[in-house]
Amino acid sequence: MSRRNIYRKQRTEVELFPFLSVLACTIGTLILLIIVLTTQALEPQEAVVVAKVEKDGKGANKNKTPIYIEARKDGFVLHPDKEFAPRADLYDENSRLRQTIANLKANKDREYLILILRPDGLEMFDKARNLVRQEGIDIGYEPLEFGLELKIES
Repeated sequence: MSRRNIYRKQRTEVELFPFLSVLACTIGTLILLIIVLTTQALEPQEAVVVAKVEKDGKGANKNKTPIYIEARKDGFVLHPDKEFAPRADLYDENSRLRQTIANLKANKDREYLILILRPDGLEMFDKARNLVRQEGIDIGYEPLEFGLELKIES
């Protein structure tokens, strides 16, 4: 045998086919996982249900009843009646919105306000929050996604 043949037999070749197969399987599995997760995340929610939860003695408002007002771009929605109050009602002393705030002020030892914030209602939210704080009413707020219906359970 010549020296050249011995050299060829000792040379080691590296095959990448098994590595590429494992890599292709991993990528395929990750793509499937991404598709499943995004499909679940993009499923439309129809409504958000707000239910009253009794507290176990912790929290400042455990004995108070929440009153819900939803802040939108064009005004407010008073819950649970779902009565719409346009933005002008914020300045009208005889409007249903101002009457609700006056009732909250009169009963602030038994009731407090939860302002529901829609993405387009930040301006109305700020105005209502400032008005309620001036009246000394306890207030909380809850952001709510655009397009979801709000259902209040008592």
